[in-house]
Amino acid sequence: MNDWKKIYESTSPIKAQLAKAYLVEEHQIEAVILNKQDSSLLWGLCEVHVPMQDAVLAKFLLENEGGLN
Repeated sequence: MNDWKKIYESTSPIKAQLAKAYLVEEHQIEAVILNKQDSSLLWGLCEVHVPMQDAVLAKFLLENEGGLN
C-alpha cells in the first residue's frame, strides 16, 4: 500500500463503503477500505485509500460531490 493514499476516514463502515462505491461506480477510481476498527468494541476508523495518482481528484469528488462531509 505504499503507492496508495488515505483520502477519507469515518467511524462508520457504512459511510466508508458508500465513499468507495461512489468512487468506483461513478468515477472508475480504484478504491479499497482499510478497516481499523476493533471487532469486539467497534471502536476505531475505517479508511478509504486510492492510488496516489488519483488521490487529489478522489478527495475533491468526495468533498464536493459525494455528499459525505
